[in-house]
Amino acid sequence: MLSIIICSREKKIKQKLAENIDKTIGTEYELIIVDNSLNSYSIFEAYNYGISQSNGNYLCFIHDDIFFHTQNWGNVIENIFESDSKIGLVGVAGAKIKTKMPSAWWDCNDENLQINIIQHFSDKIEEHWQKGLTENNTTSVAAIDGVFMAARKDAEITFSTELKGFHNYDLNFSFEYQKKGYKVVTTKEILLEHYSLGTLNKDWYSSTIRLHKLYKEILPLNFSNTNMKKIEFKNGSKFILDLLNHKMKKEALSLWFQLIWLKPKSKFHFKFLNQFFK
Repeated sequence: MLSIIICSREKKIKQKLAENIDKTIGTEYELIIVDNSLNSYSIFEAYNYGISQSNGNYLCFIHDDIFFHTQNWGNVIENIFESDSKIGLVGVAGAKIKTKMPSAWWDCNDENLQINIIQHFSDKIEEHWQKGLTENNTTSVAAIDGVFMAARKDAEITFSTELKGFHNYDLNFSFEYQKKGYKVVTTKEILLEHYSLGTLNKDWYSSTIRLHKLYKEILPLNFSNTNMKKIEFKNGSKFILDLLNHKMKKEALSLWFQLIWLKPKSKFHFKFLNQFFK
């Protein structure tokens, strides 16, 4: 059985989503709605509560603003897990690499992205993002996006009790499964529609720094032929400049000291110092 866990911003999920799940899932399931209308839980707490209430062998964490287009997607998930006991986590979007330097999971070249989503925007028409799709039903990745995460239930794996708020829970879960020796994969066989975009604010940057400190022993992760040294510097310098733009100078300086050892001679270091002392 598949346990679907939703952290809801309202007391109940929209009827349209409930009906969509029931009509498309194609397998036995239970629906666990965590009422977070009063903002009582962090996303980590909400999902851990959902896990504690679940009865299924497989867990599925989804946003409350999606719509499934694939029929029998629940069977797809069950078949993936049953085909390989080492697969622990399945998503519809993710990346083959994750740098040691703080960054978003999608901060990489298109060749390392794995995405199959219809994404909506506030200022333009929706787009069908299709990247990295191959003949394989699944592809090993470093991390997946939290819009849809299907997990093999493991009593030793939960969401972090050290991270707070509503950011980086997907990387947290991805890295926990990686630590336990499971495969984290994306599938091209499920298509869903997502009606909102996340926000990269100060809370996100603080959370991202904290996350990378927690998992520094397993990072970087690389399931491709990418030269990680180059992308480490690229992602690190981008993240540091973003910190400065958000007036987070202390955090930027700390990361800059790490980056300067990676590539001592670079125009970026002069750019950083000029911006830092403005």
